[in-house]
Amino acid sequence: MTDHSALKSRLARIEGQVRGVAKMIEEGRYCIDIVTQIQAIRAGLSRIEDSVLQEHVACCVQEAIESGDLTQRQAKIDELMRILPKSRRE
Repeated sequence: MTDHSALKSRLARIEGQVRGVAKMIEEGRYCIDIVTQIQAIRAGLSRIEDSVLQEHVACCVQEAIESGDLTQRQAKIDELMRILPKSRRE
């Protein structure tokens, strides 16, 4: 089960990084430093996304499979097939 407080903490850290990037831009900081911070933000969001997707598979998809309801199971599979390609785009 995903630790929601840990996710919230990570999001707060990312929020601070985004504010930091805005300040760096205001101050006219070196472009590569700004890009480096943006990459760190993206990596952090990716880790959060992975955690949420893992939780979805472990709970929601697993429940649909165990329910024996073919419609519910197919709906969860379709959901994943729609979202997974989007989650891996750069």
